[in-house]
This record gives sequence, C-alpha cells and structure tokens, in this order.
Amino acid sequence: MRIGLVNDMNLALECLRRVVESSGEHVVAWSAENGQQAVDYCSADLPDLVLMDLVMPVMNGAEATREIMEKSPVPILVVTASMTTNGDLVYEAMGHGALDATVTPTLGPGGNMDGAQPLLEKIQRIGLIAGKSTVSHSTGITRPGFPMPSAHSLEKPPFIAIGSSTGGPQALATVLSNLDEDFPGIVGIVQHVDPQFAPGMADWLNARCKLPVQLAEHGMRPQPGNVYMAGQDAHMRIRTGGIFEFTVEPTHLVNRPSVDVFFKSLASHWPKPGVAMILTGMGRDGAEGLKLLRERGWRTIAQDQESSVVYGMPKAAVEIGAAHESLSIDMIGPAALNRLSQMTGG
Repeated sequence: MRIGLVNDMNLALECLRRVVESSGEHVVAWSAENGQQAVDYCSADLPDLVLMDLVMPVMNGAEATREIMEKSPVPILVVTASMTTNGDLVYEAMGHGALDATVTPTLGPGGNMDGAQPLLEKIQRIGLIAGKSTVSHSTGITRPGFPMPSAHSLEKPPFIAIGSSTGGPQALATVLSNLDEDFPGIVGIVQHVDPQFAPGMADWLNARCKLPVQLAEHGMRPQPGNVYMAGQDAHMRIRTGGIFEFTVEPTHLVNRPSVDVFFKSLASHWPKPGVAMILTGMGRDGAEGLKLLRERGWRTIAQDQESSVVYGMPKAAVEIGAAHESLSIDMIGPAALNRLSQMTGG
C-alpha cells in the first residue's frame, strides 16, 4: 500500500517511515507535518492509508480526519504518542471516520523499533478490510440450528444488538442518547476498536448517554438497563443461559471482535427477538449475522448511506437483504424503541 504519514515530530516521522518500509510490502507516499498539510496532500495525491497523529500545530488530527473524510475519503489509522492523554481526540477522530488507533512506535536501544509489530498488524488488517489484499468476502459464519425456546428463555429482556466500525463512536452516541434510565432492555455493542482504547471509549460513551456503559467480561450475565461493549482482542458471544463469553475462535476472520460472531450467537442463544442494527463502517462484517437475526424474527436496521461516514457494512447488509429498513442515524434510536415497544406489548 501507499501510505501517507502525518506527524509534527521529525523523529516520529522517521520511525513511522522505517516501520512502513520494513515490511517490504508498503511505501511512503508522502509525509505531512500538520493536519492541514495532510488534508491538502490527500486532495492532491490520495494514498491507500493515512497514519494520523493527533496533537499538531495548525490543525489537529481529529479535525484533519473530519476534513479528509468529507473531501477525499481514505482509510485513516490514528497513531498517537499517548492513549490516556489524547483519549478524547482519539474518539473524536474515530467518530469522524478513523478506522482504529495505536501507539506511535519509538526508537529503542540499539536502534530497535518498539511498537513496530502492532502497527504493522493493524496496517495489514486495514489492507484486508479495504480490499488491498485478496480475501474472500465470506466471513466463515455458518447458519446455526435454532433450538426450540424454553419458557425460561422467553422471559429474557429485550435486546438491542449493535455492530459498528468506521465512524462508529459518534453514531453509537447518537443511538444510545435515545435510551432513558428506565429502558427495560439490554444493549450489546461490537465496535471495531483496539482493546487498549476500549475502556476509554466506554467512558466516552458514558458521558454522552443516560444508561451505564461498561465493557463485557467473560462469564458476566447482562442485566436490563445496561450497555455492554466488547473490549477484548477476542470475539464476544452470548452462550446458552444468556451469559457473555470471549473466544479467539474463529481465528481466520479479519475483524476480532467480529459483529457476525456476536450476531450469530444471539440468533442461537437469545431466542426472544429483539432489534439489531449495523451502523457506519468499512467492510462487510455483520451482514450475514444480521440476516440470520432477521430470519429469526428480529427487527433489523442498517444505517443509510447519507448519514454513514463509510457506507460499507450497512451497504453489505442491504445488498443481501439482511435489513428490514435503512434509516438515518437520527432515526435509528426512535425506530428501535418503537419496535421493542410493539414486541413487548408496551
């Protein structure tokens, strides 16, 4: 891939250049020293990927991400020196369309590059999602057999299942803002985000919605009135009995955690239909799982093209008939609540 580098520190730019070129598969398209330069360079010479710093003069990385995604959309990976200090800017950039975030590699003793491997792995994953590497569109998700629901299982509270990726943080905040403190159901979210940033993202969402947001844990039983988010380098599932579990299997999927894996588990082990939605994101993750949920009686929604930062995952769901309807992000929350009210007789 041709990769654009954005950082105001010469040493950081040199480290990024070395990491990119060390792969033997990627080249540096250009280097920018601030966000405004990155916007201009993308307009003049669009690369396959941009590695975006956050704290810079003239224009910060979050604002640059917003302008680039509006004027000349391209996959953007945030590369920041500090996950904690720059947390708010990370989620702002992801809300504008950045795919993921990681820590800037540093030059260690003896010339070794500390943090190079995680960055290369993320570049490789983004290449697969963006179609720069050959990979099958099949997610490996097989159609589950649906057990007959027991009386106990039908007593489960209503469930809202959400899958999102590029541009997801802001979209999630918009949907969750529609849920009041007395919401009787459970919300489960798979957002493509680095596990290092997941706790901060849960805090970020907590400050923007009325329901408590927390990271799901293995063996946890979800409770009504709570929002649970996948935050591990593992797939989140609902297993028999309605309990969260985390597993690295299947290992061949590009995204981990995978929306498809989560949706499939709900289709098998949460027999009371709820509402499932695919929000803005690059790739196809979630489309097959959403279709399974639709076949199981769930109401399924895809975010529309006009309000999506990247119309990839929702488009894939619409193309295979997985979504009952496509709605703008402002309409999805009210539509979900209305549908749950009809389902529960409220």
